[in-house]
Amino acid sequence: MEHYVIIGNGTAAVSCIEGIRSIDGESPIAVISGERYPAYCRPLISYALEGKASPGSMSQRPADFYEKNGCKVLYGKKAVGIDPEKKTVTLDDGTGLPYTKLCVAAGSSPFVPPMSGLETVEKKFSFMTLDDMLDLDAAVGEDSRVLIVGAGLIGLKCAEGLAERVGSLTVCDLAPRVLSSILDEEGAALMQEKLEEHGISFLLGDTADRFEKSRAVMKSGKTVDFDILVLAVGVRANTALVKDIGGAVNRGIIVDSRMRTSIPDVYAAGDCAEGFDSSTGTSRVLAILPNARLQGECAGVNMAGGERTFENAVPLNAVGFFGLHSLTAGSAPEGCEIWEERGPGRIRRLCTKDGFLTGFALIGCEERAGIYTSLIRERIPLDTLDFELLKHSATTAAFSYGERRKKFGGAS
Repeated sequence: MEHYVIIGNGTAAVSCIEGIRSIDGESPIAVISGERYPAYCRPLISYALEGKASPGSMSQRPADFYEKNGCKVLYGKKAVGIDPEKKTVTLDDGTGLPYTKLCVAAGSSPFVPPMSGLETVEKKFSFMTLDDMLDLDAAVGEDSRVLIVGAGLIGLKCAEGLAERVGSLTVCDLAPRVLSSILDEEGAALMQEKLEEHGISFLLGDTADRFEKSRAVMKSGKTVDFDILVLAVGVRANTALVKDIGGAVNRGIIVDSRMRTSIPDVYAAGDCAEGFDSSTGTSRVLAILPNARLQGECAGVNMAGGERTFENAVPLNAVGFFGLHSLTAGSAPEGCEIWEERGPGRIRRLCTKDGFLTGFALIGCEERAGIYTSLIRERIPLDTLDFELLKHSATTAAFSYGERRKKFGGAS
């Protein structure tokens, strides 16, 4: 009988449990959860901050999920070390947990660069966990002046959640545009305009250089007075547990197509893992929910003795602010051809190279784009379908009747 241990309790972890149980229905599973809650959907914390969701409605699985799957969850515990020789995980209370197969699904942590005077700020917060949201929620009031450092996804979702609740809200970022890792200049401008309509101010190409209690001095010399500071500069994959035992790491824990690390019987999945990005042909961390789910399930199946590979990950980002939605996937490699269609508050862009779709961006377009994503992920030649039709609509009608039957169960 195996003894499975999973470090972490997010999307990758629960998917790993399901992967294990698809093969092995009996062996015990121990889950080490640094947080005090069952797995929840992290993107919903901004809606909870806004008052549109409750913490109780954010669970990823039914209340009896762990019990039905024979899992023992160690809430509020952290793994501080792995002994690959003895096959034990050491917890922060000094106890050791034996394993035969281990999955590190430890996620990522906020990255806070050195900032002079940060220690003088009384009310400062991160915005990655449910506890972060609850702490911030308790601190803000209708007259609060909020400064958010970071105009990426985390910072802007926090801003959306606070916009109607506080006196003033300023977001700063050294990048020249919002969501700079996801959107180009034009797409970012649409998103920024929507956010500004709701009273959010921006200082872009500029960021906090030092703090003087409740005042931020920017690199430009400008000053911003605030009561509440939110640090959303970025995140880093939690790689230390594997790195400390000599495992191969880069920006993330390096895994193969079966989610195996370089340490025998140790797997990794989710935001802490670095795998193959099929849209660019490179290895990198893809910290997105669909990737965490697929990696976690793959790891679980293989831990239980099954055969599963996952080698066609693609970057996929779906985000919306105040009703304006953006969906991007894949990449725009050098030398690609770009087809684009525009309208008021709307951009539709497809990138192709060598007869394949490599990436897309849909901003302000109300449609699902799973077909585009599958074209990228599965490397489907565009000359096998009606790409002219697909340019204007993500429809199954672009496929031949035979392909529709094969892919979509006979959809016509």
